[in-house]
Amino acid sequence: VPAFTEDREKSSQKEDVQSEEYRLSLCSKLCYAIGGAPNQVAGSAAAFFLQIYLLDIAHITPFHASLVLFIGKASGAVTDPVAGFFISKSRWTKIGRLMPWMLACTPFTVVSYFFMWYLPPFVSGRVAWYLIFYCLFQALTTLFQVPYSALTMFLSTDQKERDSATAYRMTMEVLGTLIGAALQGQIVASAHVSHHCTVNPPVNTTDSWHATPSFPDPSDPLSHQVSAKVYMIAAGVIGGVYLLGIVILFLGVKEKDDPYALNSDRAIPFCKGLGLTMKHGPYVKLTASFLLISTAVQLEQSNFVLFCTHAADLRNHFQYLVVTILVSAAASIPIWQKFLQRFGKKCTACGISWMIPFAVMLVTIPNLILAYFVAFVSGLSIAASLLLPWSMLPDVVDNFRLQNPHWKGHETIFYSSYVFFTKMSAGIGLGISAAGLEFTGYKPGICRQSDDVILTLKILIGAVPAILILVGLFILLFYPITEESRKETKLALEVLR
Repeated sequence: VPAFTEDREKSSQKEDVQSEEYRLSLCSKLCYAIGGAPNQVAGSAAAFFLQIYLLDIAHITPFHASLVLFIGKASGAVTDPVAGFFISKSRWTKIGRLMPWMLACTPFTVVSYFFMWYLPPFVSGRVAWYLIFYCLFQALTTLFQVPYSALTMFLSTDQKERDSATAYRMTMEVLGTLIGAALQGQIVASAHVSHHCTVNPPVNTTDSWHATPSFPDPSDPLSHQVSAKVYMIAAGVIGGVYLLGIVILFLGVKEKDDPYALNSDRAIPFCKGLGLTMKHGPYVKLTASFLLISTAVQLEQSNFVLFCTHAADLRNHFQYLVVTILVSAAASIPIWQKFLQRFGKKCTACGISWMIPFAVMLVTIPNLILAYFVAFVSGLSIAASLLLPWSMLPDVVDNFRLQNPHWKGHETIFYSSYVFFTKMSAGIGLGISAAGLEFTGYKPGICRQSDDVILTLKILIGAVPAILILVGLFILLFYPITEESRKETKLALEVLR
């Protein structure tokens, strides 16, 4: 009996030591979260303002803008599996296997981001200019995002600690999205305000009022240069945020080697790993669900400013509505984290659907007070849609690890292929929306667009996202990993460890 008691005490002490080893400090979680925020700052600015910048500042046709947006997103999507391939082949260094990739690509990302908002002096080659630098920016952010998101698996082996780090990360990324939209919105607001347009046109409105420029006219060089300059100032500020974020990430986060890998384990070949990934049921269902939901959110982001400006007569409020959305999202991330811990992750997904009825109300009854309420509720839904996939994906990776215990290096394959599908779907959605504006006759820089354009914007803000979200949530019903199975997987991996 004394020997048995002593063994139990030693086992308990060993578990306590392991628990301390796997626990993350508050400083590590914050540094990890801050490191990913700059990508969201830049991504938010591009999501909300790049389309209207191309149309009304660079004066690119909607068709060419759709090409830039779609090909840019597609280039980022194609880079995902390529990045996953090379990262999975990388050797361990003194600073880790993932950290060198993030350090190397950040300076080039800053440069490409700045020139993406630069207005070149020539006109005929502007489409090629923006296409090149937007593609470079998307590819470089992918080279950062793939190792950064996969880093979650190398912070700790404890599921709660990883979920906690993910919640910190999502909170900071939403704050980064808020900072990006607020910075960009406040700096460039002057470029999208015209005293020639009235909120309520006179009764005897004529075609001349419809054709009045609402934004700087390229025939006025001074006004146009000022408008272009404010975009470059915003790009310079966000570039500085990028550099600050990577320094904090490097100094505050320690990457740990694969804790499950045995010395005899071999790295999984990329093509074989990709094939196994595509056959893994939980991953397929999770990816199919959230690629539809993320496309819906992307459509809301990219068309919201255009909707407020042209379809809802809220051109003087759009930057404040964007801030309302993001403040609501940032404040609700910790609440969603507590909710999913208590009620489960699949149950939390219901919160994504909250924005649907209110968005439809805004489209049918455009009203300022209602717009702010819709912005608040949309922020709650967007927060849930951002937190859930990155919280559920580690569970899928653990499930795969349990079924394939003698392979290692599969983490980057999962994360890169997930980002590939979400980016590709978002690129298709953005391309279709911009092409729809071209088809219905969108004209850059006029006070009021045609009824067909207004109807298209309402559909892109209301009906299309609602359908995508509902279909995505329906697919998520068949996601097989429950809270009980998560606990079973955790115990099995502890035995493996």
